Amino acid sequence: MADRTPQGGDGIATFPFPVELSVGGVGMQVAPMGETWATGVPLERVHRIDFHVVLLFGAGPVRHMVDFTEYEAGAGDLLWIRPGQVHRFSPGSEYRGTVLTMQPGFLPRSTVEATGLYRYDLPPLLHPDPAQLAGLRAALDQLRREYEDTATLPLSLHTAVLRHCLTAFLLRLAHLAASSAEALRKRSDSTFTLFRDAVERDFASNHSVSAYADALGYSRRTLVRAVRAATGETPKSFIDKRVVLEAKRLLAHTDLPIGRIGAAVGFPDAANFSKFFHQHTDRTPAAFRAELR
Repeated sequence: MADRTPQGGDGIATFPFPVELSVGGVGMQVAPMGETWATGVPLERVHRIDFHVVLLFGAGPVRHMVDFTEYEAGAGDLLWIRPGQVHRFSPGSEYRGTVLTMQPGFLPRSTVEATGLYRYDLPPLLHPDPAQLAGLRAALDQLRREYEDTATLPLSLHTAVLRHCLTAFLLRLAHLAASSAEALRKRSDSTFTLFRDAVERDFASNHSVSAYADALGYSRRTLVRAVRAATGETPKSFIDKRVVLEAKRLLAHTDLPIGRIGAAVGFPDAANFSKFFHQHTDRTPAAFRAELR
């Protein structure tokens, strides 16, 4: 992450891919974690990135927040953070291991689709078994050797080799993500997928389970059963979590008045928004914002 002024005209601190820190200026970087973080970036503050980050931990436990959920990783675990997700480093954790960063557009579209680079529905934290971890480490070690070898090949061939090695690693990583029981349930349940996509599109204006069921052509009971099978929670809880996440993002990254934030997530009345937020977080919107400032 480069030592530079963050982008984002909406007030959200968004850090671009640090091309100047990448060997040869290619659209990726692989290095020990301690050599990647620039001192000018407030890593302990919530911020957003516009590139991919994969952390392979060599020690633990390490606590790391992604989209306002705290994850605890141990040695051999991986954390996959995708473009646009907000996250925060834990000042009380020692980050040891290898980090891979990749600029969007570095890989061709076919590879992006095959590796599920933008599967935001998958959990960020992955726990490979010993065989999976050995394969991932071998692929990442090979990628790192090719990345650091800038003398053997001309830049165009060097970049092509990096893309192939990166693809091999990401295919292993994608298989690990997709092989979890939770991921398989979510992918196989078309009812839940349609509901999830509808919530993502309309959560700011529609908080009604019945309205979503009617719009999708399902009975309320069918929708409840599908969402519970995929997530273990009710459709109402799923909707509310998405609304709370958006409210947290706006509170953390903008200076909008609380009333306007409430209106932006479907609460024209500021008092109702504050009550809803407090019910789901045990904090008022003002208190939550103050904790991050």
